[in-house]
Amino acid sequence: MNKYARGVIAGLLATLVLSMLMFAKGMMGVMPELDIIAMLSMKMGGSIMMGWLAHLMIGALAYGIGFAVLYGVLPGSTATTKGIVLGVVGWLMMMLLVMPMMAMGMFAMSLGIMAPMMTLVLHIIFGAVLGWVYAKLA
Repeated sequence: MNKYARGVIAGLLATLVLSMLMFAKGMMGVMPELDIIAMLSMKMGGSIMMGWLAHLMIGALAYGIGFAVLYGVLPGSTATTKGIVLGVVGWLMMMLLVMPMMAMGMFAMSLGIMAPMMTLVLHIIFGAVLGWVYAKLA
């Protein structure tokens, strides 16, 4: 299997893990105002299903293929570490670019300190799963 296919599969599985954690967060009533799927749907002017599709495509295609392309230059000695680095970089881009576009301010501080901390943990888990699966598929 080539590195791009491995990246897409790893990105999809990591996104599914992330989605389960996001779903659990919502079911527990933790920060319901931080609903990334609803935000994506609203910005695209589509249904909640469109938001989920965008979420899955970002994880599988953007992150998965991006990881495969950047693998050799990402810092870290293991695929899992490299995945975590990519996850943190993605989180930083989300906090500096996406959250202000969603009218939540840099680092989503309009929601309080919990928003950047929780999303950082979720991105670290996502990145770890991405890297681990990518390595296992080698």
